[in-house]
Amino acid sequence: MAQGPVVIGVDSSTQSTKALLTDAETGRPLAVGRAPHRVDGSAGARESDPELWWRALCEAVAAGIEEAGVPASAVTGIAVAGQQHGLVVLDRAGRPLRPALLWNDTRSAPQAAALTEALGGPQAWTARTGSVPVAAVTAAKWRWLHENEPAHTSAAAGIRLPHDFLTERLAGTAATDPGDASGTGWFSTATGSYDPGLLELLGLDVRLLPEVAASGATRVGSLTARAAEALGLPAGIAVAAGTGDNMAAAVGLGLGGAGLLDHPVLSLGTSGTVFAATRTRPASPALSGFAATDGTFLPLACTLNCTLAVDKVAALLGLGRDEAEPGGEAVLLPYLDGERTPDLPGAAGLLTGLRHATTGPQLLGAAYEGAVFTALRALDDLLYACGLDPAGPGAATLPLRLIGGGAQGRTWVETVRRLSGRPLIVPRATELVALGAAALAAAAVTGADAVATATAWGTGEGVALEPVARDTAAWERIGAVLDRAAPVLG
Repeated sequence: MAQGPVVIGVDSSTQSTKALLTDAETGRPLAVGRAPHRVDGSAGARESDPELWWRALCEAVAAGIEEAGVPASAVTGIAVAGQQHGLVVLDRAGRPLRPALLWNDTRSAPQAAALTEALGGPQAWTARTGSVPVAAVTAAKWRWLHENEPAHTSAAAGIRLPHDFLTERLAGTAATDPGDASGTGWFSTATGSYDPGLLELLGLDVRLLPEVAASGATRVGSLTARAAEALGLPAGIAVAAGTGDNMAAAVGLGLGGAGLLDHPVLSLGTSGTVFAATRTRPASPALSGFAATDGTFLPLACTLNCTLAVDKVAALLGLGRDEAEPGGEAVLLPYLDGERTPDLPGAAGLLTGLRHATTGPQLLGAAYEGAVFTALRALDDLLYACGLDPAGPGAATLPLRLIGGGAQGRTWVETVRRLSGRPLIVPRATELVALGAAALAAAAVTGADAVATATAWGTGEGVALEPVARDTAAWERIGAVLDRAAPVLG
């Protein structure tokens, strides 16, 4: 039987690239090609060579085509979803001048604090961008680069986010979308455009930036002959604007900001993120008030320490991931890379409450609890910002969608259930970022709405888990430790 039209959704993350070949009519995944990335740096530095992202994209697409066994001629569109915030500085030939500064590079924390003060404080920033600068934000990285490597900022002929860089390689067009642009610190979610006053504050020429497409599903060009040769795909297929990874995951879940708040989501990966789609523009210093890729809003809070931090604790204890038990009296805040939410960039891990009876499995369980607590407290902040009381009759029973690699782990799921007391939905689809990108690609081909496309594909459907009694004792114990320790952790 002949294969129908195929689209490719690319998930270019911190650690790897995945290229998901998807049946454009049904959303059925056909194959996933993978290729790893390399992250360099220590003592707060986290950098990657963008050229490696491009090579990984080419390798992943080739592997996906081979695994799917479909002719390359069946592919009609492609879109990239990338890790947010990273700073890519290009020369006049479109080549990186230096390795990209990644979202989890914390060296720019002092610059973030200085920018916050320069504009008049957190409220001034949230009123314009929806977010307060932290080390992760691209604007802080640009300021760090200007102060530490001025030759590179002086020579810059282009500034891109990771997904922008890859989209430009595909289509030859410098383009971004409202969602990923809203994480830069120089895009206003109030106006839906670059903010001239912030660009002036940063000393950044708007001509260095890509054009902002109407949405991530906007067709910004066609696959160039050069890119087609590198990828083994037909030249001329549709290239969508693409978006950031969190925005793509929201599309993959079918979240479109239909009401006050669409189902909140907790993503358990290298970082932990909570987000929800809404048509209300939240302005809270506790959140990243991102735009969604369709121009609605995607308030989000991100923690730096999630699955990798807990895996590190498991390795130190010589235990498997699911050998954990509830932490008892022990509290372990696994802030091994500093922390973003709460904003404690200089923090290290903290362990307290040890007793003679404390066991290794309890210490591992305490690490899970510390990571989950941090993410769930951020969820409470998100709900407040959207006008909902987290303990109120409506919000307290909102189902929480659980995604990311941790959502496939028994201990992660049970810890979230126990500390949240909420019903959970665990989507069956496991590559939601890539699926969201595939929906953007399909919409770029057909002109349809990307969220409606993903909803028709059923990608957000999954296993529903009933709520269990909330472990309020553990919640209060961890919260008390964090509140006491925060002034010295940072």
